[in-house]
Amino acid sequence: MQKGNINVQTENIFPIIKKFLYSDNEIFLRELVSNAVDATHKLQALASMGKTDAELGDLTIEVKIDTKKKQLIISDNGIGMTEEEVEKYINSIAFSGANEFLEKYKGVDAASLIGHFGLGFYSAFMVADTVEIQTKSHNKEANPVHWKCNGSTEFTLTKGKKASRGTDIILHISEEAKEFLEEGRILNILKKYCKFLPIPIRFGNEKKWEKSEGAEKEVEIEIPRIINNTKPLWKSAPADLKTEDYENFYRDLYPYSFEQPLFNIHINVDYPFNLTGILYFPKAKQRIDIQKNKIQLYCNQVFITDNLEGVVPEFLMLLHGVIDSPDIPLNVSRSYLQSDSNVKKISAHISKKVADKLEEMFNTNREDFEAKWDDIKAFMQYGILSDEKFYDRAKKFMLLKNVENKYFTIDEYEKHKEILQKDKNGTLVHLYTTNQEEQYSQLQAAKEKGYDVLNLNGILDMHFVNFLEQKLEKTSFSRIDADVIDKLIQKEDVLPSKLTEEEQKKLKDVFEKIADKNTFTVVLENMQDNESPICITKPEFLRRWNDMQKMMGESGGMYGMDMEKANLTINANHPLINTILHESDEAKAEQLSKQLLDLAMLSQQMLKGEALSNFINRSIEMMK
Repeated sequence: MQKGNINVQTENIFPIIKKFLYSDNEIFLRELVSNAVDATHKLQALASMGKTDAELGDLTIEVKIDTKKKQLIISDNGIGMTEEEVEKYINSIAFSGANEFLEKYKGVDAASLIGHFGLGFYSAFMVADTVEIQTKSHNKEANPVHWKCNGSTEFTLTKGKKASRGTDIILHISEEAKEFLEEGRILNILKKYCKFLPIPIRFGNEKKWEKSEGAEKEVEIEIPRIINNTKPLWKSAPADLKTEDYENFYRDLYPYSFEQPLFNIHINVDYPFNLTGILYFPKAKQRIDIQKNKIQLYCNQVFITDNLEGVVPEFLMLLHGVIDSPDIPLNVSRSYLQSDSNVKKISAHISKKVADKLEEMFNTNREDFEAKWDDIKAFMQYGILSDEKFYDRAKKFMLLKNVENKYFTIDEYEKHKEILQKDKNGTLVHLYTTNQEEQYSQLQAAKEKGYDVLNLNGILDMHFVNFLEQKLEKTSFSRIDADVIDKLIQKEDVLPSKLTEEEQKKLKDVFEKIADKNTFTVVLENMQDNESPICITKPEFLRRWNDMQKMMGESGGMYGMDMEKANLTINANHPLINTILHESDEAKAEQLSKQLLDLAMLSQQMLKGEALSNFINRSIEMMK
């Protein structure tokens, strides 16, 4: 029997490990099972090189609970260890100078220490008072070894009792961590971290109903419960897979999702770094569903995290799926991931692969791409708004949709309307509607002019409009109700007024008298006599400013301006306006002007309560 001290300053190391008791102590099981997988892989590698006489046999890793002894046991049939190897890999922790280590990483999140310095095995002490190892090397001449430590600086090393090759890690679970003796708790942890490990992992048995050949009824039987899929889909070659394979895997990842994704991207890169994975595009029509746990990050099929905030561009978190890379550190905090150079390169590559996939879809089957556009538009816009490099790639296949349900790239749309919709200063004006029903009359007026109108009713459209105005030269966007049609795209020709200056002043006084001064600014315009006699408009920049303030929860004006006020635009050339102006009966003139004002307000859904009731009564009276 040998006794000794672990060759590190364990009075410092163990408190760091114990710190996990108050943070993420479940991670110990991932560490121990991952070690078991590594031991199995090492044996397979030796066998493939002909450097061991051992028969591989059943390599299943087994996790067992002994509630009576308060033990949790992780057993593998891997390479095993000799006494010398236990001394090397267990008693001596692989880093130079404990003092240097502790000083350099003082204050670092404990999660970034475990594993980063070969401390994975010692994570067992987060939940165990005492840890034992029973191990036997694949080398048939080696004796079995028994190692035991109670979390202090001392250990014992004796001849073991294990008869077969492999290693058993026996955890004597502490009173504070007795939850890890519950079957449901362990099963959930295994499913979370080990669901796709490459070696079968058994945890007890499960019951299933089975009907044997020739039998009339099904009978309940017990079978080993294997908790993992050793060959996840992302490890397969894309050429070997069908659409239904990807759909089935999506349901496996998200069993409670009842909506199929639109399409997927299968990533398979081996240079300049290793990266595999499958990303799915969910439908995101009128919502931005930033769920920070929808992409799962793996390292060699070992689950790391599903919180990738700050690790990948935020717009990519709209996607679902898995990413797997051995170049990503297995045990690190998210802050470490955010600063890791490999992670940054991988993140940039994923963004590029997403753009490449979308461009390929656009080029190979534009009709299908357009059919999916409404579902991916929010994702595209979010990516463009938040990632300059993504915009550089995506601007070639970013689409604009008009009210006729026709789609154009940005360049195509400029060529489509560059003649008719350029104003007198050479600025190309993109007209748009946010609601075709509410803005119907303005839409018809634009169509009569031959103008094309975009349909921009998405949740990010206004942010996107602001972005494009900054990116595109001599380009502006204006909603069709921002002004009268002739002023939305101002040409050289200006219609003359049929009124004298005195008549214009009198007309303005008539409507200022009846219009709410806090709501409207009365404006006279010289328009065609067949256009609307009166309309309510809100200048583009005022409405955008107002919308932005509402989003930020602010209120108030800018430079003394009331951002809520709208323009009450009077068509000075309309016959009805002329009638009001020359009506000798002042009461009748006021009645007509109120009726026109209320009609304009009604068209904007601004007429409510008492005002609406008065309008109805007045309308009835006028029809008598």
